Amino acid sequence: ALLATLKGGECMQVEIKPPYLLFLGDEPDITHAKTAAGIAHWRPEACIGQLRLPGSGVDLGFPDMSATEAAEAGAKTLIWGVAGVGGVIPEHWTPTLFDAVQAGLDICAGTHSSLTEIDGLAEAAAKGGTRLIDIRKPPEDLPVGTGEKRSGKRLLMVGTDCVVGKKFSALAIAKGMKDRGMKADFRATGQTGIMISGGGMPIDAVISDFVSGAAEVLSPANDDDHWDVIEGQGSLYHPGYAAVTLGLMHGSQPDAFVVCHEAGRKEIEAFPDFPLPTIGELIELTVANGKLTNRDIRCVGISINTSSLADEERDAYLAKTADEYGLPCVDPVATGVDPIIDHINSVYGNGS
Repeated sequence: ALLATLKGGECMQVEIKPPYLLFLGDEPDITHAKTAAGIAHWRPEACIGQLRLPGSGVDLGFPDMSATEAAEAGAKTLIWGVAGVGGVIPEHWTPTLFDAVQAGLDICAGTHSSLTEIDGLAEAAAKGGTRLIDIRKPPEDLPVGTGEKRSGKRLLMVGTDCVVGKKFSALAIAKGMKDRGMKADFRATGQTGIMISGGGMPIDAVISDFVSGAAEVLSPANDDDHWDVIEGQGSLYHPGYAAVTLGLMHGSQPDAFVVCHEAGRKEIEAFPDFPLPTIGELIELTVANGKLTNRDIRCVGISINTSSLADEERDAYLAKTADEYGLPCVDPVATGVDPIIDHINSVYGNGS
């Protein structure tokens, strides 16, 4: 697992039995199937198939299977692969969940609505000897944030919007740091990251008074040359989710942050009346807000999803953005994140 044992705090740890059957529902595109897409990318060896309902426009390249077929092929867990607005469980998807437990599969979901709230599902799971795993259930007795300075270093992903690559960027940077022999750990703050790494903090399910405290628990005191690479949530410019973004920032006390963005996106996803900020506006607002708990916060890079651009357009776009802001600018999939890690080492002087 990418998540190491935490010092001085208790985050949730979760055991998800592989192989997985990825449930995609009838999502028309991959935007809200990011949980399944993330697991397919980072844990492909654990995936055995995908389950799509009529109308689905998402194909992750795994064999299409029913719950029964997957169980017969050796699957142990149905992964709820969709992260829709509000984290609800559509009623017309619930028969598939009953099919899963009746086939002997555990169900792991990161919805805000608990699997146990589905009438009869808990009883069906108990009868079949399977588990219902609700990832978005934070630990009890979380503290209020203190704002007290902690040892160690922290790198936070911040986004111009949701679903712009914050989790992917954090995973890639943490892996890149470890590959160089640096002390680094990925800290998951959302359901997909927790499923990938095996632990973390479902920060958007924490009661608002305790969000900063939960972030402190997630990234406790550590060695001076250790980096916690923290998955971001939401956006400071998001009309629905800015509150969790701010609480996570204050509790994380990031020394550094990386701006995450999707090339070509002009407005907040599903909120067309709200235009996206510029990268410069986000950097300025992040520094202004982050200084409350870390006066030395600074931007160390820009990570952009350029999948909508041709290769030659991508290279020009990244080069222009890097020149405009005087920071390394990468596509974590197409170009990798080495330039950002190089810049971090040049600024902070700890690394290989």
